[in-house]
Amino acid sequence: MKKFLYVLLGITGASVVLANLGSILGLAFSALLVIGGLHYFLQSTKTFGKVFWATVGIIGLLTAISNIPAFIGLAAIALIWYAIRKWNNEPVTLKSPSNDPFENFEREWNTLNKN
Repeated sequence: MKKFLYVLLGITGASVVLANLGSILGLAFSALLVIGGLHYFLQSTKTFGKVFWATVGIIGLLTAISNIPAFIGLAAIALIWYAIRKWNNEPVTLKSPSNDPFENFEREWNTLNKN
């Protein structure tokens, strides 16, 4: 029954993502405008350049804010990711495993004792 719910969650999420694909692409373009405007604003030395690139960045920010359906699509992508992780019985975490020897002392000690 749980697998059926994960499949249903994945199908629903995929349909929401497909319905909002245009908005997601618009949000990505808006993010590029904001990043480009900020980058060139910081690089420019003349006042006209700073005003122009600040205007480009503000326009990108306003178009990103107006793309509310894209945020719904991004939430659907997160739901699909969650369903896939739970289907494969993997832990649902965003933290990657650490290679710090002090965090994983037991693993490191066992590898040292094998040699």
